[in-house]
Amino acid sequence: MIDSREASAALADIDDIVQRVKQSQLYELASLAAVWWGILVFAGNLVTWLWPIHAGQAWVAVNVVGVGGLVALRVFNPPHHPHGAAHSIRILLVFVLFFAFGYLCTNVVGHFGPRQLGAFWPLYFMLFYTLAGLWFGYAFVAIGLGISALTLIGFFYIGEAFPLWMAFVNGGGLILGGLWMRRI
Repeated sequence: MIDSREASAALADIDDIVQRVKQSQLYELASLAAVWWGILVFAGNLVTWLWPIHAGQAWVAVNVVGVGGLVALRVFNPPHHPHGAAHSIRILLVFVLFFAFGYLCTNVVGHFGPRQLGAFWPLYFMLFYTLAGLWFGYAFVAIGLGISALTLIGFFYIGEAFPLWMAFVNGGGLILGGLWMRRI
C-alpha cells in the first residue's frame, strides 16, 4: 500500500510526463510546419530578389501552398482534440483573419512598398511566434525574437539585397528553428 503523499507524488510524476509528451508532440508538428514555411519563404524571397516583377504572384503562391501544406500536415497528423472538426475550422479562420488583418494594414491603411512589405510580414508572423512561445515553450520565443531582430537589422542596414537577406534570415531562420525544435 502507498500513502496519500506517495500517491500524490506518483500522480504529479505522471502529469509531468504527460505534459512533456504533449510539448514533444507540439514541437514535432511545429518543427515540420516551420521547415515547410521556411523552404517556401526562402523561395519567395529569392524570386523577389531575382525577379521583382513576379514578387506579388510568388507570395500569393507561397501563402496558398504554405496553408495547403499545413492542412495536409493536419490531415496526416490529426490532433487528439475533443472538438475535432470545429477545432479545425477555427484554425482555418485564424489564418483567414491573420491574412485579412495583414492585408488591411499593408494595402488599405498603410499602402506599403515592396521593402516595407518585406519587413512587415516576417515581423507580423514572428509576433505570433513569440506570443505562442509564452504558452508553448521558449523555442518559439527564441525563433520569433531572433528573426525579428535580424529583419530589422536588414531593413535598416541592407540595401538592394534585402530580399536575399530575408531569404536567409526568415526562410533560413524558420528552417533552422524547425530543426532545432526537433532536438529539444
